[in-house]
Amino acid sequence: MNHTRNDRLDQVQEDTLVIGIDIAKFKHYACAVNDRSRELSDAFPFHQSRNGFHHLYDELEQLKKAHQKTNILIGFEPTGHYWMNLAQFLNHHGIPFVLVSPLHVNRAKEFDDNLQTKNDRKDLLI
Repeated sequence: MNHTRNDRLDQVQEDTLVIGIDIAKFKHYACAVNDRSRELSDAFPFHQSRNGFHHLYDELEQLKKAHQKTNILIGFEPTGHYWMNLAQFLNHHGIPFVLVSPLHVNRAKEFDDNLQTKNDRKDLLI
């Protein structure tokens, strides 16, 4: 049995707000889903800046309250070096995150709709 895979799956519980983030150079996009991958919010932008990260933090708190969640788990592709500032901010605020393999994102998108097209909205939800 693969305990590492089970440990990863156990990170997402019924009370977990899962946030997918599409990393970009200047503006990132985030979307919230529940433990069953149902969308809880439309995608919302935040800037690659301290103010932008605080905007994300405020959005996360509002989403937690609105959907009665107590935990957060964020996932994103480590795109270039653009993810590092966000990772530092999340570490500082004690918000757990996972880095998602670009290969996994690509294959999951194809599996989802059988199309190889690039789409930032699909990236958020993988």
